[in-house]
Amino acid sequence: MKTIHTITFALLLLFTHPVQAANVKTLPANDPGITYTGRVSTGADGSVSYDWTGVYLQTDFTGGTFAIFASDAGASWHNLFIDGKWVRKLLIEGGTPQRIILAEKLAKGTHRLKLQKCTEGQYGCTTIHRVELATNGTLKAVERKQRMIEVYGDSYTCGYGTESDKANDPFKLETENCDKAYGCILARYFDADYALTAHSGQGMVRNWGDVKQLSDVNMSSRFTQIFDDHGTQPYDFSFYTPQLVFINLGTNDFSPVAIPTDEQYVGAYVKMIETIKSHYPAAKVLCITPHSTSRYLKAALQLLRERVAGMPGVYMANPLDDMVTVERDMGADWHPNYQGQRKIAMALIPQISAIMGWELTDKVVE
Repeated sequence: MKTIHTITFALLLLFTHPVQAANVKTLPANDPGITYTGRVSTGADGSVSYDWTGVYLQTDFTGGTFAIFASDAGASWHNLFIDGKWVRKLLIEGGTPQRIILAEKLAKGTHRLKLQKCTEGQYGCTTIHRVELATNGTLKAVERKQRMIEVYGDSYTCGYGTESDKANDPFKLETENCDKAYGCILARYFDADYALTAHSGQGMVRNWGDVKQLSDVNMSSRFTQIFDDHGTQPYDFSFYTPQLVFINLGTNDFSPVAIPTDEQYVGAYVKMIETIKSHYPAAKVLCITPHSTSRYLKAALQLLRERVAGMPGVYMANPLDDMVTVERDMGADWHPNYQGQRKIAMALIPQISAIMGWELTDKVVE
């Protein structure tokens, strides 16, 4: 997947057309012919807003042309796919709706379009106000896959730095891409839909470098919300039902300064599992031990292992020690790059297959 980093090109992609083109029609963003996966909020005007990383819309459209009118509370990068192939990354920013052409002059017939938010909520909240297609064009909702994966995590899940190739590179928003992180990689391998509930720097109870043992806002509070960083409205967990849930939280809890007690961390962890299982009783929950686990986190996770031993459908992932190397597998700010993320996914695949009964295939893990 080739990445476009230049802001100049992004601005060209976001060229605003002040006059609606002829021979086109507009439909609200919540048209039933568009499928959204992830946490979204629909406005009274038919607009759809979202800020969690990884949220994606899909539609099968005809007419050869497709555009959106979109705005953003900050700045959000998106991946565009047409007919299963990555086309480009584009930047949505600014509070005024802009007409953004996603496809034009395509061959006759039906084409599948996917637009995926690949940066996280703390940087932007996107609103799709309406969509535009050819006058004779049609939209058809994309059926959801039989498999659904949900991931609760931090920067490793967000794909922080995945498109950088040096550990000492500074973070840049344009090099964050959740599609190159382990959650999306695993979803592709197992042919599953996915939803990511993740925020960089957040812990189960304590965020990176916080001077307090318990942060005022953490993933224990965020994970029940529709929005990551742009509202605290409660989320309706009936929107989708995953068969498999990953939890990958703890690196930030035990970052330097005021680490929480094992009981504070594990108590919140167990409560999160219980909440998830109350909404998804049949789901399997896999608790991941991060590749960067400190000795304090390892001790806490051992206690977690003891606490969940009798909980049906809850599993501890195999350790990922020494999986990711600084020389080859690190991107910005010592986070796993795409190669490092692929290693993490490959290490988890056998255990997922055993837990879920999902067959292994000869697919490339990418």
